[in-house]
Formats: sequence, structure tokens, C-alpha cells
Amino acid sequence: MALPLTNWNSGLFDCCDDKKSCCYGFWCCPCLACTVAGKFGENRCLPLCDIFSPAITAACGLPLCVPPAVLALRVGIRHRYGIKGSLCKDIASSCFCMWCSWCHMHRELKYRKKHAPAVVNMQPASHPAAK
Repeated sequence: MALPLTNWNSGLFDCCDDKKSCCYGFWCCPCLACTVAGKFGENRCLPLCDIFSPAITAACGLPLCVPPAVLALRVGIRHRYGIKGSLCKDIASSCFCMWCSWCHMHRELKYRKKHAPAVVNMQPASHPAAK
């Protein structure tokens, strides 16, 4: 049975919700992108696919091609956490708001980590006769 889809914790342009992430992304966007990849469980160097390819033009406001790393991580985060959205919206945010998208994903991962349900490992009680 599938769980109901949820919304992103914040909007794409809600930088004021977490000024620390936004400032980090503003001063060192590649560092933020590598941090997001690592927090999601991917190789921290994955964003270099966007930075050292023609996709870097999207970061400058001229999306000649879709940045593969930011798009893949956005889709991955949406699927892992059951967040509403579509591939079309992910492509648009990745192409036209690449740095905002990295900040958005960073805020989401921080939120999900903070609000993750506690995992309890319960072992069956041993029976006195089993000793």
C-alpha cells in the first residue's frame, strides 16, 4: 500500500526559512551541491558533472542542457520521501533555478533528518526456560 504523497517542506525560493543553508549556498554553491549529494548517500563529487560540463551554463541563466546531477538528486529526493511533483517541474527548477534547487534540496534533507521517525530495534524477550 503506497503512502500518500507529501509536499516539499519549503518552497523553491524560501531561502529565508533557513538562512544558514542559503548563505552557505550563496558563498560556495559547489560546496553546498557536494554536501547535498553526500547527505543523500551519493558520491560527493557527483555535482562536478554539472559544474564541468555544458550544464554549467544553466547556473549562469542560460540552460543549454539539463544539469544531470541536480536533476537526478531532485528526482531521487522526491521519490525517496514521497514528495509531490513531476519530472517536468524538476527539469524546470534544475535548468532555470539551479542554485535555488540545491538550496531547496539541502533544506529538505535537513528537515527530513530532523523529523525522521525513531527506529526501534526490539528483540523478543528471552524465555527463562531457554537458558
